[in-house]
Amino acid sequence: MSNFGEIVARPDSLRVKAPSQVSLETPLHALVERAQRGDALAFDQIIICCQRKVVATAWRILGNQADALDAAQEVFLRLYRYLRTFDTEQNFSAWLYRLIMNACHDTRKRRSKELSLDSEGERATLANMRADDDVEASAIGMEDHAVIARALASLPEKERMALVLRDLEGLPTEEVARVLGSTPTTVRSQISSARSKIRLFRERFFREGGAA
Repeated sequence: MSNFGEIVARPDSLRVKAPSQVSLETPLHALVERAQRGDALAFDQIIICCQRKVVATAWRILGNQADALDAAQEVFLRLYRYLRTFDTEQNFSAWLYRLIMNACHDTRKRRSKELSLDSEGERATLANMRADDDVEASAIGMEDHAVIARALASLPEKERMALVLRDLEGLPTEEVARVLGSTPTTVRSQISSARSKIRLFRERFFREGGAA
């Protein structure tokens, strides 16, 4: 198995050479099946394929680089430990998101510090935020990223997770519910509440001259 600690520690420098026996064109589900049979090279390629998503999602949930990298390490440790138990008839991406959410939750429990999303690297991570037709979601993609980052950090954990998965990762509401072990109705409520709080945070921030 590759040194995924080293890989994850540099999410913006992902020029990692793929294992020679595993093609970059190999479908992810095929890699999973091979890794389940003990193919270490296939597991290496899974890490290479998924590391950017894992780190970026953890960063959005946790709000800072150090915690995101710690959570990503834990995700890949759990992936290595539990991959054999994954049912290949299920959606691997959804399962991976559940690992990310659980690792972020555990990391947050261990860390009781203030969230911060002020670095340029963190702003770049949020620069690709996705939005749907909803007015609030569209505004999220258009407003100043540093303000949105601060607003995201102010949300309760469940609302933040739901919003990140739905509006930033682009998962359907039903898929978000499955990942979070919730219901679509609850997820819609959490997202609506989160969007409203972000809108109010922005309005207060600009009204008070950046003192929110």
